[in-house]
Amino acid sequence: MVINWKYFSLEQVNRRPGHGQKIWELPEDSPAPGWRAFRAAEAARCQGETAFTDFHMALLEEKHVRKNDIEDMKVINRVAQRVGLEMARFREDFSRRQSLARLAEQHTFAVETLGIFGTPTLVFPAGQAIFLKMSPPPSPEESLAVFMEMSNLACHRPNILEVKRPPG
Repeated sequence: MVINWKYFSLEQVNRRPGHGQKIWELPEDSPAPGWRAFRAAEAARCQGETAFTDFHMALLEEKHVRKNDIEDMKVINRVAQRVGLEMARFREDFSRRQSLARLAEQHTFAVETLGIFGTPTLVFPAGQAIFLKMSPPPSPEESLAVFMEMSNLACHRPNILEVKRPPG
C-alpha cells in the first residue's frame, strides 16, 4: 500500500473569510503555523520520495509522540539530520519560496474539489474521502485494519455520509 501525502492547511481553512492574505502569501518574517514544517517536508522531498517519507514520519513522531514544536528550526534540523538528509541541500531547498505554490495548489484542490475541511482526511483512489476523528489513535498493529474498514465504508457504502458517536 502506498500513501500519497497531500498538503492541507488547517490554519488557512480556519481563517475567517476576508482575513487578509492566504498563508502561502505571508511574508518570511511572519509565517503561519505549519508553514515551516511544510517547507521542511518539501525540502526533504527534493532529495527523493524516500527522504520525504522518512522525514515526514519522523516529523509527525516529533510532534505527536515527543510533543515537540515542529515549527522550531532546531527541531526541524535535528529531524533532518536524524533521517540522513544532506543538510546543505536541505537548507537551500528550504529557503526557496516556490514550494509554497504546491501548498496553495493542493490545499485549494482539497477544499474546492473534494470538500475537505479537516485532518486527518483519507482520500481513496476513486475520490471518496473520509475525515477521521480518533482518540486515542489506533496501535500500529490495528492501524491497517482501521484503514481497511474506512476504505470499505468510503468505497462500498456511498450512501453513508456521516457517522458520529456521542461523547461519553
